[in-house]
Amino acid sequence: MENEHENIDLSCHDEKNRHLLKTTLNLEKDLVFKARTQSGYEIDFDANVEWGCMPTESLLMSLSGCHAIYVVSFLRKMKVEIASFKMNISGERRSNPPQYFRSIEMVINISGKNITPEKMDKAISLSKEKYCSVQHSLRKDLKINVKYNITNE
Repeated sequence: MENEHENIDLSCHDEKNRHLLKTTLNLEKDLVFKARTQSGYEIDFDANVEWGCMPTESLLMSLSGCHAIYVVSFLRKMKVEIASFKMNISGERRSNPPQYFRSIEMVINISGKNITPEKMDKAISLSKEKYCSVQHSLRKDLKINVKYNITNE
């Protein structure tokens, strides 16, 4: 069973997955910047958090988004029917510069059919250990903990 899930076909994801990514970042005003992906999506960054998010907030969103994509993909391959999926993310940062994240906790709240702790553990493990490129781009001493709450319908 373990090998069955390690060879999960994510070709639709991989076709869109580029090996060279490019973005632009423009100063809008004060310390507000507009970033644009090569696909045309935009996000605003603001040091004062009045006109956009902090870059560290977007890092948490990127990490959780990466994990969510893989966890949901793996669960669907395991014949799980997902009715709802929500993740709450919190990150603890150092108080002094550089204020990098020391630890991040993600809590998945999932409901549906055929969801088991074994399937959740396997999907999370595959995402953390092999597939989530965002996590593998972060500091090696960063502690990332993923928990979950299951509601079967």
